[in-house]
Amino acid sequence: MARSRPRVWLVAGCAAVLLWASVAQLVAVGRLLLLFGLAGDAHPSPPPSALPPPRIYKSNGYLKVSCNGGLNQMRSEICDMVAVARLLNLTMVVPELDKRSFWADQSNFGDIFDVRHFIDSLRDEVHIIKQLPEKLGPTDSDIIILEMPPVSWSDEKYYLHQILPLFSKYSVIHFNKTDARLANNGISTELQLLRCHVNFHALKFTPQIEGLGNKLVHKLRAKGSFVALHLRYEMDMLAFSGCNHGLSPEEAEELKKMRYAYPWWRDKEIDSQAKRSQGLCPLTPEEASLVLKALGFQKDALIYIAAGEIYGGDRRLEPLRAAFPNLVRKEMLLDSEVLRQFQNHSSQMAALDFIVSTASDVFIPTFDGNMAKLVEGHRRFLGFWRSVVLDRRKLVELLDLYTTKTISWDNFASSVWEAHKNRVAQPSCRRKLENRPKEEDYFYANPHECLANSTLCS
Repeated sequence: MARSRPRVWLVAGCAAVLLWASVAQLVAVGRLLLLFGLAGDAHPSPPPSALPPPRIYKSNGYLKVSCNGGLNQMRSEICDMVAVARLLNLTMVVPELDKRSFWADQSNFGDIFDVRHFIDSLRDEVHIIKQLPEKLGPTDSDIIILEMPPVSWSDEKYYLHQILPLFSKYSVIHFNKTDARLANNGISTELQLLRCHVNFHALKFTPQIEGLGNKLVHKLRAKGSFVALHLRYEMDMLAFSGCNHGLSPEEAEELKKMRYAYPWWRDKEIDSQAKRSQGLCPLTPEEASLVLKALGFQKDALIYIAAGEIYGGDRRLEPLRAAFPNLVRKEMLLDSEVLRQFQNHSSQMAALDFIVSTASDVFIPTFDGNMAKLVEGHRRFLGFWRSVVLDRRKLVELLDLYTTKTISWDNFASSVWEAHKNRVAQPSCRRKLENRPKEEDYFYANPHECLANSTLCS
């Protein structure tokens, strides 16, 4: 292949990205301001609109939910459980957040999300209270609270036929695990729209988080266009996945011991090489640097690392920093005293990365975890802002060919570009797979019922 061909594509592609991003930002700026308050102090928010009238209904009981996982997993769980409460005419208690996970984050719902806004913005759908009435508390011996996890990937029939009848015996049901408990597909349009309303409007970050996220975005904007790279190369991700490519034997053993130490993580042997070849491992920082270069990003590109602490620290980031010196993190952009209140609270730190990633000119995740999926969904909602969905299976094949000098850089770069020129978030229908819900396209990555192209999928 001629050497000039990738360069022509590169110039054209970069120009298209900048033009497209500018137009999309103008079109979607109203939505962005609504979601994250990015207007800044110079443009105060308009007075709040009148609250919608509360929906009047006879409550069938109280629903408590305890979310599990990281911030973005819990976010989707909250959306699902609000939809379940609406379906069953339940009074919902403000959700409890996970405090038992690897991160040991003690944040409560109100530390991350605006509780009053959450309750008020959903008052025409679900009655939400901050806590159970005292008469239903643990001191009342006549009240029995049923603790249970709903069945995964369940549809409306499951909740109507299996869960609702339980309220004839119990006044309160506590869903103590809520990840992926509502199906992606086969849900009424009304409930799908409600899930979107919760996700895009009701779950508003606290003013403190919004303000700091706003500050990060403005600092980055002052430097020009920027890429948000969700570099999922933290210790917990590597331990959980069993992916150890590029690690020393000692590091691989350390992560394996960590995986076995957490009973709710996988406790079996994992073939890391086989898993990587299937595209099921996050890219290493070095692999990410090669992919970014192949996609046409120049050395002076401003790249924001949206991630927690990278395993191996600065040493592991060195290949990426050498390729892209304008590599920044929130810790580099914010005063340590300002950031101190959020440190040791992984979900609050993740919220800052979520705001920046959503507002970026280009979003590229190196692994398709919960944050990658929810950010992609938000960027679709804002007007299909540019998100590059990496084909890791193809990339691993090409990376191995290049690093073993089987193919030249020009062949590698042109092959990566060819494989990804159409892998950007664009209007599309979710993939549905009968009896294989885990393999379907995820609702929160592509909530097409709530987007401008929804008629294409009806």
